[in-house]
Amino acid sequence: MKFTLSWLKDHLETEASLDDILYALTDLGLEVEEVQDRAAKLKPFTLAKVLEATQHPDADRLRVCRVMTDEGEKQIVCGAPNARAGITVVLCKPGDYVPGIDVTLGIGKIRGVESHGMMASERELELSEEHDGIIELPSGEVGEKFTDWLAQNRPGAVDPMIYIKITPNRPDALGVRGLARDLAARGLGTLKPLKVEPVKGGFDSPITVTLAEDVRGNACPHFVGRYIRGVKNGPSPVWLQERLKAIGLRPISALVDITNLFTFDLNRPLHVFDADKVHGNITARQAREGETLLALDGKTYALGPGITVIAYDQAPEALGGVMGGEVSGVTEETVNVFVESAYFDPITTAATGRRLKIHSDARYRFERGIDPAFTRDGMELATKLILDLCGGEASMIVEAGAPALSDRAYRFDPKKVVSLVGMDIAEGDQRATLEALGFTLKGDMATPPSWRPDVLGEADLVEEVARIASLTKLEGKPLRRTKPGVPRPILTPIQMREKAARRTLAALGYNECVTYSFIDGATADLFGGGSEATRLENPISSEMTHMRPDLLPGLLQAAARNQARGFMDMALFEVGPVFSGGEPGQQALQATGLLVGATAPRDPYGSRRVADLYDAKADAEAVLAAIGAPQKVQISRKAEGWWHPGRSGVMGLGPNALATFGEVHPKVLKALDVKGPAVAFTLRVEAIPFPKTKTATRPALGRSDLQAVDRDFAFVVDKGVEALTLVNAAQGADKALIDSVAVFDQFTGEKAEAQMGAGKKSLAITVRLQPRDKTLTDEEIEAVSAKIVEKVAKATGGALRG
Repeated sequence: MKFTLSWLKDHLETEASLDDILYALTDLGLEVEEVQDRAAKLKPFTLAKVLEATQHPDADRLRVCRVMTDEGEKQIVCGAPNARAGITVVLCKPGDYVPGIDVTLGIGKIRGVESHGMMASERELELSEEHDGIIELPSGEVGEKFTDWLAQNRPGAVDPMIYIKITPNRPDALGVRGLARDLAARGLGTLKPLKVEPVKGGFDSPITVTLAEDVRGNACPHFVGRYIRGVKNGPSPVWLQERLKAIGLRPISALVDITNLFTFDLNRPLHVFDADKVHGNITARQAREGETLLALDGKTYALGPGITVIAYDQAPEALGGVMGGEVSGVTEETVNVFVESAYFDPITTAATGRRLKIHSDARYRFERGIDPAFTRDGMELATKLILDLCGGEASMIVEAGAPALSDRAYRFDPKKVVSLVGMDIAEGDQRATLEALGFTLKGDMATPPSWRPDVLGEADLVEEVARIASLTKLEGKPLRRTKPGVPRPILTPIQMREKAARRTLAALGYNECVTYSFIDGATADLFGGGSEATRLENPISSEMTHMRPDLLPGLLQAAARNQARGFMDMALFEVGPVFSGGEPGQQALQATGLLVGATAPRDPYGSRRVADLYDAKADAEAVLAAIGAPQKVQISRKAEGWWHPGRSGVMGLGPNALATFGEVHPKVLKALDVKGPAVAFTLRVEAIPFPKTKTATRPALGRSDLQAVDRDFAFVVDKGVEALTLVNAAQGADKALIDSVAVFDQFTGEKAEAQMGAGKKSLAITVRLQPRDKTLTDEEIEAVSAKIVEKVAKATGGALRG
């Protein structure tokens, strides 16, 4: 929403400074995005007077002017047809930057005659599109700043332009008057009364309006129209053009400019038809299949059911609440017009705009909800301004339907401000605030004004009171304790587990990412998702069509963006929900880490190791330990398809998978444009079993003074036997005595097969025996060793290597 300071003061009687107004707007929830000092670019220019203008000796269209400036007489060569003696002009001196032509002036020669600057036109100073001649001012002294002259004579040309963000729940702030009302309620001035004086019609309108049954009471419940004959549709006055140009709109003609003015001034979109091009009467109805419309933007749109149109003679001529048609648009030759002021349903208007991909100021307002009670008053005000600027004679109003007013009233309880917001505001001040905003108070009931469709309950009344009072006055206070002592924990076990996972990952050196819960269908399909169960009905973009089935795609996309900017070494993590569907119970909590590139920066000795799956495995184990997973887990190779099949594993307790780690599949990295390899791990936080007792206790620390015994074993096994199978078998030979088992050698290849047979390999392990009560004897050690060989042989089919 854009407006100027002087425009605001048309509705607000105030002496507040610009800074005070800007602060108040943001504090009221209307965030100021930008302020343009439109006078800044005009500050260098001064007024001058032409003393003499003579013909250039070598050019028929140039004049050599003797100009009186604040620095004395100067010679300026000018090609404007109105350059003559006696006029007051705007002078641009050598060294000045002229915005309209994007040139910094210097002293130059034009056809052999020296020129010291230039006399500017309005287009050269970006005041308008006028370029038929230089600016002639009706007043002003030589040397006077041009900005000072404009501020006194044409304030709209140099007024500061303010651009504010409007949240979707505040349609009333899409008009300057709505902003003025908020500021007046805050105490920055007085809201000027808006006088609506009915314009007496001089004849019956030759065009009537009808609401079809398919829009009556819903898509278009109220339509007001008026015929005005004998208008003159020339350029709009300077004040109106400057007001529109200040907010980035191009003046077109008086009739069009008036509709644009009402859109931004009073949040009342209007449309004006050329009545001589309207054949028959006007009907608001739904479009029919196969109908088309050439709109004012020059595009032809295919229409259909669900779209509200304004039609005459059975042909659609405007899109209700969105855009008018080209055929019946007004031009300079327009003499008779039919003015439309109607109310269109927000949902229908939004659906039409999205379906046809049309963005217009009218749609922006109707889909948020304009004031339904202002439809007829808007017509009266628009009629008066059209008659003032364009002349003509107005008919009597034609009307169909009635305002779509809702009977809303909510209980007003002054104590709610304390209980909901924590602010202590006197009841009288609360009532005065609501009344200043247009609410009607009767006893303990408050009725919202018709222009506030967002107020839907008691809490909204509290919000309005607190917003106007300013939330900056809110003081932080500790909550009162109902019982003495240490309060009970408020976090659930899963929340505690999530917190521990996040802290552990950060401590391991990972950087936290927060990615969108939505991804595109193709990426979701790579990670086992992309089904109809997770597809969004109304995605915000084509890249966010599905709920994410895993956290890994978001981290990989973040890595790709970083790599595109030259950051090749990354450790990223995220803790958040993933989705297998849209129903309850189809959401799960994951903790995922991603390592790309080297594990440490390059050093003088070149020891720079690329992260591998064992780094991911170690970090996954550290996080599992931090969130209470059992120390002993089984590892299998049954990882999902987006993991490298030979370099990944799944940690679990029987069929219950707790975590997956390993390299990301190369095809996934290629699809997401990530330069690999990349290793990662994913923890299923909710799958980890909670302890059976509420109070978690650590096991007793077992220490032994006795010497540990290490024994090495080499087994000949089939090539397909996994080392983990062998290690687990050896570990189970005597769980009390065996402290650890580790693989320290693997002998494979042609030489190994030549010695041990085809399809065979050798795996060597070291087993540490830790006695607890007494020193082991040779017989006890041999007994354990024999049991280890037996267990390994049974589990793997291998034999002790000779």
